[in-house]
Amino acid sequence: MRITEKGQVTIPVEVRRRLGLSPGDEVEFVLDGNGARVVRAAIVPSRGQRLVERLRGKAETTMSTDEIMALTRGDDEDC
Repeated sequence: MRITEKGQVTIPVEVRRRLGLSPGDEVEFVLDGNGARVVRAAIVPSRGQRLVERLRGKAETTMSTDEIMALTRGDDEDC
């Protein structure tokens, strides 16, 4: 394999299959003695996913779903 000027190298299809790698997957190079190993990177949740997880289950209200929907529609006279 040849490294491009940008430091890129093509991972052979058989290696990708055995590692279960698909386009867009993240990999890491782990230095190991005199060489390196390519390993699947730990999955890091996106900023949006982290935000959703932080907010999940945080709502505290005594309002019903119908009351909340009325507020979002601007029809707050029923509440």
